[in-house]
Amino acid sequence: MEFLFTPTAEEHFEHLTLQVRKRIATKMRFYASQTDPLQFAEPLTGSNSYRFRIGDYRVIFKVLHDTLWVVTQRPKRPFCHGQS
Repeated sequence: MEFLFTPTAEEHFEHLTLQVRKRIATKMRFYASQTDPLQFAEPLTGSNSYRFRIGDYRVIFKVLHDTLWVVTQRPKRPFCHGQS
């Protein structure tokens, strides 16, 4: 399996620091090389998308024709105490 970025995701990716880009790219290569990369992913509710947790970032992706298509990557949301 391979991984590719949508044009929007690629644009967002280019604005990340070099260290974060390297970490995400390394981990995505690892996931893409696995027989079942979805074993490491969480499905997104109400969607056909999934997410990987990579450090402080969440990488949102879809699987189409044996390709992991990265839709976006964003920092994880901070946990707020007292909110439900």
